[in-house]
Amino acid sequence: MTACLAEHLRHVGGPGFDVEDLEAPRRNVLVFHGVGGIGKSTLSRTIEASLQGGEHRPAQWASPVLPVERTLPVRIDLARAAGMDFERVVLTLRLAVAAFGRPMPAFDLALRRYWERNHPGEPIEEHLRRGGLLSRFSSAAALPDQMQSALADVAQALLLPGTVGTALGQGVGVLVTALRERRRSVRALAGCARLADLLEAEPDVEALSFYPHLLAWDLARLPPDKRVVPVVLLDTFEDTGDRTHRDVERLLQRIVWLMPNAFFVVTGRNRLQWAEPSLEGQLDWTGPDAWPGLAPDTASTGPGGQVLIGDFSPEDCEDYLARRLRRGGQPLIEAPIRRTIAERSHGLPLHLDLSVMRYLELRRRGRQPLVTDFDHAFPALIARTLGDLTAEERHVLRSVSLLSSFSVPLATQAAGMPQDAPALRLTERPIIRESDSGVWPFHVHDLVRDAIRHADDGSDDRWSDRDWQRAARRAFDALGAEWREDRRRDRALLVGCLRQGLLLARDFGLGLDWLADAAFRYVDDSISEPLTLPAAGGEAAEGMRTAADALVETLGAIARRQHEHRERTAARLSAVLESGLLPGDLVELAAYYLAKAQRDLGLSESSRRGMRRVAETGGRLASSARRGLAHLSRLSGDFPAAVEAAGRLGWEGRHHRVLGDVWWVQGDMDRAAAAYRAGRDEAEEHGAAGEKAMVQAHLAFATAFTDPAGADAELVLAEALLAPLSLRSSEMTARIGLLVRDAGSDADLPGRAAVLRTEIDVSGISYAAAKLQLALCFHHAVLDDPAGLAPCLAHLRDLTHGDYAYYVEVAHHMAGLPLPGGTVRARWIDGEERTRERWRELVLARRRHLRTG
Repeated sequence: MTACLAEHLRHVGGPGFDVEDLEAPRRNVLVFHGVGGIGKSTLSRTIEASLQGGEHRPAQWASPVLPVERTLPVRIDLARAAGMDFERVVLTLRLAVAAFGRPMPAFDLALRRYWERNHPGEPIEEHLRRGGLLSRFSSAAALPDQMQSALADVAQALLLPGTVGTALGQGVGVLVTALRERRRSVRALAGCARLADLLEAEPDVEALSFYPHLLAWDLARLPPDKRVVPVVLLDTFEDTGDRTHRDVERLLQRIVWLMPNAFFVVTGRNRLQWAEPSLEGQLDWTGPDAWPGLAPDTASTGPGGQVLIGDFSPEDCEDYLARRLRRGGQPLIEAPIRRTIAERSHGLPLHLDLSVMRYLELRRRGRQPLVTDFDHAFPALIARTLGDLTAEERHVLRSVSLLSSFSVPLATQAAGMPQDAPALRLTERPIIRESDSGVWPFHVHDLVRDAIRHADDGSDDRWSDRDWQRAARRAFDALGAEWREDRRRDRALLVGCLRQGLLLARDFGLGLDWLADAAFRYVDDSISEPLTLPAAGGEAAEGMRTAADALVETLGAIARRQHEHRERTAARLSAVLESGLLPGDLVELAAYYLAKAQRDLGLSESSRRGMRRVAETGGRLASSARRGLAHLSRLSGDFPAAVEAAGRLGWEGRHHRVLGDVWWVQGDMDRAAAAYRAGRDEAEEHGAAGEKAMVQAHLAFATAFTDPAGADAELVLAEALLAPLSLRSSEMTARIGLLVRDAGSDADLPGRAAVLRTEIDVSGISYAAAKLQLALCFHHAVLDDPAGLAPCLAHLRDLTHGDYAYYVEVAHHMAGLPLPGGTVRARWIDGEERTRERWRELVLARRRHLRTG
């Protein structure tokens, strides 16, 4: 504010400034806009006080360096309750200038003609007294004398009988003719090119709106030692009209344009649209060329501009509440209540003030306020929010309050509107926030959204429960249409539609409809980013009441399985299946991921039964279930069966990854790497980011056995692909690959393994623990360390009583040790002896590498 004002004062004090130039762009307006109750009027009053005297300026405000000695703050409250019409605005400007005791001859001449025509027989001083302006301006009583003095001087200079007032009463023609012929003899009016034209115009409100040009001219003619720059503070600008009826706004814009030597500070709920060319015809001056500082996406290089006033930070909220009410130097409102109010307010000062009033009211009733007394929304917030919106805008606002974020097309569909115009107008309101980080750019201010959804709405056009139900259905269908029409298969859009659609279906009892297809798309690429849905806890089926509840819990369990112990995942999915709420096509979704969790927990038989049921249904996850059965064959050591099954899987069953998982266990790392690379290329071809990252992690792990140097690049790529995803088990595989790469060369490798083992235990991924132990056995085999190898083998045997028992065989092959009696033998592809040779050669090759390295 101070910087903009200082720049404006330098501009108007410069040699090139011309007050009569009506073509130059205007930078003399600064706008502060924001939601109701944010403190805009307080800001306006503070600016007025600080300009009246430096002692009233807040300590954090810089003192402006003003090249002109004096500024004249003039605050005008445009609120309907203040009764401020356009005529009173013009009179207020003139009364503020009257404080300097000098006539404004050009303006006063035109004002006198206007007054005689529109207020015949009514003295101006009587009108000012009755309207309360005399009491506001101590200099108001001097205005009639200043006007009379100016008129007498003009009459004398023009050699007119009596006063100009007499001429005005008899007809303006004589006065205008005299002015045109002998203007130079009237020194006070010499050079005022537009005065005669304005006097000839019909003296109505339209003409009155041009008279500020004369006032600006009069101010510019003051001697340098008397010069004053008005700072006009127009508060509550939203009450001048709406975005359709701009009659008063057009008149006020004229004042701003015609007084380029004045600086205007506008405060209101909405930003000014004057820089938008689309308003041509509704306003006199529009477009970014006319108002460069007001253009939404144009950097201003001078004074002026638009500033959105934001919300309080949580710390500011608590500080305000602590200072607002005090007793004996201590905050009256207790700390827990202050925290609750601050959290509930979302930074909105109006909510803080309403909460303080509620606190005082409860104490007046004779009881101590409790934290629970402040966990609600205030109806007054709705009144303040909806007060200046059109009926169509209110309808759109209520509709989009059902959504956490939205676009203009989505808002239009959710509201059932035939045009985008109401939604476009709504997005310009300060209660709507804009962000580039999400799928949809707009969202309703959190507190306003909560108030509209949950507070008592006493407005005339309030919605019934059926209205909300219909709006929820429209929003739900609009989200489904947007997802189905997405040809880019945007993952972020899918998750956004799922998140909002699931909440609508759950909260309003809607059928699942398109959510079923979206749910399968969500799990299709093995990426399970959390949906952050406020699900029903998932402790048991009793928390679920509808199919939407069950689907929310199913997807929540799938998403969280990378971050929770697999036992927790299995319990949640079992509860969903026991509830019987999911429709048939979604039962296989919960059943398949339950079987996966059981496999990770080492419950192979239960997993095999679940996978077989899903495969036999022939549904959308049948190929995945057949892959699961192939994995189970591999886990049991039946490698020929796994290879045979992989031949029938195809891309849908991720056949290359299944083959790679078989070949590396045989010690055939080259063949495994080739399979993984083929799987990675196929995943890239299908745009499957999750599968690509997963296969890359396995490729890095296999490469680490044969080529430690080359594994670096594969591990870096795996880390990069996994970073934006949430694939916990693949992250474990890549980290075990790091240990394999360093086997034999890092003395601290067992310590690193211990840290990773703790993380694996927390996740409940049993096969990762066994794979980690196998990597440790490889390390000790390379070091030819029987003392270190023996406990590793014992621990590995404990981890693989059932599945992965062949890891014990592999560990003995690595170390060149005979298999102990009673060892369960796997069905190796090339036979046990050839497999033993390959694993032993990997150990010997690593030793040679370390010696030569």
